[in-house]
Amino acid sequence: MNTTLASDYSNDQPREAVGIRVVKWVIKLTIVVIFSGATIVLVSNWWVVYNTRNQIYFSIDELPVNDVGLVLGTSKFVRTGKENLFFRYRMEATARLWKEGKVKYLILSGNNDSEYYNEPVDMQRALVRLGVPASVMTLDYAGYRTFDSVVRCKDVFNQEKITIISQNFHNARALYIGNHEGMEAIAFAAQDVPDGYSLRTLIREYLARPYALLDVYLIRPQPEKGNWERKRNP
Repeated sequence: MNTTLASDYSNDQPREAVGIRVVKWVIKLTIVVIFSGATIVLVSNWWVVYNTRNQIYFSIDELPVNDVGLVLGTSKFVRTGKENLFFRYRMEATARLWKEGKVKYLILSGNNDSEYYNEPVDMQRALVRLGVPASVMTLDYAGYRTFDSVVRCKDVFNQEKITIISQNFHNARALYIGNHEGMEAIAFAAQDVPDGYSLRTLIREYLARPYALLDVYLIRPQPEKGNWERKRNP
């Protein structure tokens, strides 16, 4: 055998071995990261739900009376342009709670990040159509996230004893934030959407709960202090 070729061949073997070891190490590390991440998500979800399970009500008759209800915002329409059932059922639940005397005043907290997108105004219009007077509503235009809505309810609108109104899966996260802020909060679960209606929303909520723990214990973001609306250009 040519000595030069033999030398090249022998040099290639260690390189191939090193390459295989690196690939195996990367695969193992990836598996560990994925497993650890999944465990953190699952444990975080269990922790948030477990610690708020006794604060969520499904029956209006059993729901205690509070002066103020905090209605968490969502878009009126889905991306396809169809009606968002989360929005519809949330507004119907809010109107019923007010008519039954379970809440007297409402803070409508949602996103108003452009002149064309205004969740608080959409909620107000929907509730007026359902028979709730606008005079009992306060609009929070800076409820960009659930964390913002809950913290601003206390810091900007000076409300600590509230009834949060949203779907069951959403209420747990809002209540956990409120508990950490020292609020005396309960929640009413609006009618849920049919199974399979929005898998994307449920997945997002599973990921949002670990993020809420980061917000509460580590990041501590500062929500807007004022309350203002993005005006349309004249």
